[in-house]
Amino acid sequence: MGNKTKGLLALVGLGALAYWKYKNSSPEQKQMVKDKINNAKDNLNKWGNDLKDKANNVASQVQDKADEFKNKAQDTVNKAQETVG
Repeated sequence: MGNKTKGLLALVGLGALAYWKYKNSSPEQKQMVKDKINNAKDNLNKWGNDLKDKANNVASQVQDKADEFKNKAQDTVNKAQETVG
């Protein structure tokens, strides 16, 4: 048996054990598990949104720099044309 198969079986075993424990737990314990899952989801969503915001900020900063360089280049071309003209 390969390592992947063993790992998969271990994962399935853990999942089955967790499910069995969940099925046999009290309503309060089930609610705690649900709350944990919801919290984890909220945190993941928040983290994802933070990443998106950061990516957008970086993208707009890059765009600003690109515009700045483009303007400088255009100014340089204009000055050169005036000098020649």
